[in-house]
Amino acid sequence: MVNIWLASKSPRREQILRDMFPEIFCQGIEGVEEKPPFGEVDYQVLEICKQKAKAADEDPQIKEYDLVVVCDTMLCDPDDHLLSIGKPKDEVEAAMMLFRLSGRRHQVWSATGIKKAGNWKFYCEYSIVEISPLPDEVLVELILSKSWQGKAGGYDLAGPMGEWAQIIDGSESTVLGIASQALVELQNTM
Repeated sequence: MVNIWLASKSPRREQILRDMFPEIFCQGIEGVEEKPPFGEVDYQVLEICKQKAKAADEDPQIKEYDLVVVCDTMLCDPDDHLLSIGKPKDEVEAAMMLFRLSGRRHQVWSATGIKKAGNWKFYCEYSIVEISPLPDEVLVELILSKSWQGKAGGYDLAGPMGEWAQIIDGSESTVLGIASQALVELQNTM
């Protein structure tokens, strides 16, 4: 059996990987500043993922695991590919994000790092999601549901937003927080 540490607090990522690795250990990494560097969103998300990998390497418990997985997800602003949209800090910011994405398409970028046999390998890819126009009452319901908490762009495709958003191109795992090519790599380790 493969001993794996998912260094993330995301319940969606845990759910995806728990199906493959029932004994998975899930715990986020502390002390990583998730402030995006300047550059296009693919660069930003990959650099934050690499920062998480570096922090994981400094954690003494890393030696206990055959595989370590770190991830980060960001949205690309629909109007400017140099602007990323991360997790909202509060209800007002979540509402502003959802209002901005309403009736539009955007890219969702996920970067995933896998440490296997002492070496990190990184994957970075995007999917395109389209959100239908959100009526005011739906926007209010989404905010009150708190499904925006801890989610890039302020929404959860596998949650209440699922009936308002659809993947136009790419994979669901990328939108939910794990690059699909990384998922293939993990499946091959089983």
